[in-house]
Amino acid sequence: MRFNKNGYTSFKWTLALMGLASFLLLGGCEKRSGRPTEATRISEVATVTIQPQEVELTTELPGRTSAYLIAEIRPQVNGIIQKRLFEEGSDVKVGQLLYQIDPAPFQVAHESAKASLGKAQASLTSIRLRAERYEKLLADKVLSQQEYDDTLAALEQARAEIDYWKAAVDAARINLGYTRVTAPISGRIGKSNVTDGALVTAYQPTPLATIQQLDPIYVDVTQSSAELLRLKRNMETGRLSANEENRKKVRLLLEDGTPYSLEGTLQFRDVTVEPTTGSFTLRILVPNPEHLLLPGIFVRAVVQEGTAKQAILVPQQGVKRNPKGEPLALVVDDTDTVQQRMLTLNRAIGDQWLVSSGLSAGERLIVEGMLNVRPGDTVKVVSFEDGKAGVETPVTNLPPAGSN
Repeated sequence: MRFNKNGYTSFKWTLALMGLASFLLLGGCEKRSGRPTEATRISEVATVTIQPQEVELTTELPGRTSAYLIAEIRPQVNGIIQKRLFEEGSDVKVGQLLYQIDPAPFQVAHESAKASLGKAQASLTSIRLRAERYEKLLADKVLSQQEYDDTLAALEQARAEIDYWKAAVDAARINLGYTRVTAPISGRIGKSNVTDGALVTAYQPTPLATIQQLDPIYVDVTQSSAELLRLKRNMETGRLSANEENRKKVRLLLEDGTPYSLEGTLQFRDVTVEPTTGSFTLRILVPNPEHLLLPGIFVRAVVQEGTAKQAILVPQQGVKRNPKGEPLALVVDDTDTVQQRMLTLNRAIGDQWLVSSGLSAGERLIVEGMLNVRPGDTVKVVSFEDGKAGVETPVTNLPPAGSN
């Protein structure tokens, strides 16, 4: 198809007029149908009303279990192990025989000491009678003083020798008793480091075996000194109130996240802060009748800090962050206008944030529809439980359909 210059110009004007007519036709149809334009739409948001409430505050601290009592079994005399008399990994009672060391040489030493004691006691009688006779002779001037003094000295020496051999008998009896290696505490015994026929020495560095008492059991957890200072400050300012009995109760979470069925009791807080980590140790005593907790297991202890009487909890979906990572929230004031609040968050409790500052009781916090509004916008508010947010709805004062 060919056009001259005038024909081409006429064709362009025809297209322009057709486009204008289409735009006016669509605009008229939109007015007649009653649909709102972009300028007349407002956003609908769902809100929750801030209500302070009483909240028990807890903190989770990492820690490990340790045995209530530990006894490393070591021999107190040299000798050969004749027999191991326990089953490895079993529970033993205090006083139970664990190892028998060959008692023969210690039995001989004991009998020898007893014989020497008898000999010393026999000689004492003879010397005492002689001293009594010499005393009479000395009075009659028949015996010299020197002979009498020598007899008295022999008598004292005999008595001292008796004392010496009594001590030797006791020592030999004790060593003979040490050949029976018994359990000093009740608990569960581990593997044996020696077998029958092994040579052991007194107080050797390697223990024969180790006994650990597991019921109850200790849990040692660490807490930073900064957290302790924050807790004390909150107590002093009245943000937290403490019930000492409740604060001593501790719950445990096992390695797989499951709660332990029995509560523990906080025993003490260490008085020394570890300089390399800036933390100190809390010791918790936990019942362990089924021996489910073994020494060295990693656990998390839920320690009660106190009660916040006027705590403000908000849904986590109602809090967002700016490009700097600072938490903020949007609230709706009395004129249904969106306002922004900068927040200070304490911690997460379940699916909620504990807010330290930034929100007040009675304010309406936007929890749905935040992406459709900005501070200063006028919105329509529905309850978070009743309505669906994020849907744009027409305002109530729109002109009726078909009006100009």
